[in-house]
Amino acid sequence: MNKDDLYRHISGILNHTFGIDPQRIKLEATLGEDLDIDSIDAVDLIVQLKPLLGGNLQPEAFKTVRTVSDVVEATYAMMPTAVAPAGG
Repeated sequence: MNKDDLYRHISGILNHTFGIDPQRIKLEATLGEDLDIDSIDAVDLIVQLKPLLGGNLQPEAFKTVRTVSDVVEATYAMMPTAVAPAGG
């Protein structure tokens, strides 16, 4: 899964789980101010991302997340498929 796929997946979660209009979900959108995601919602979002991460979920990595882009970057960095190719 690349970052664009991950963004679409996260956007789907934000839309279906939290009822956020897809037009409001942009990479630069702040979770709190723009999307009204509070700390409880953020935990729910992380839980829903857990299947993508396998055993590599690191909740502390989400402490500095403020925007949708931050969520994409933090999640992508923890994904098993984000590992650098062998021999490189």
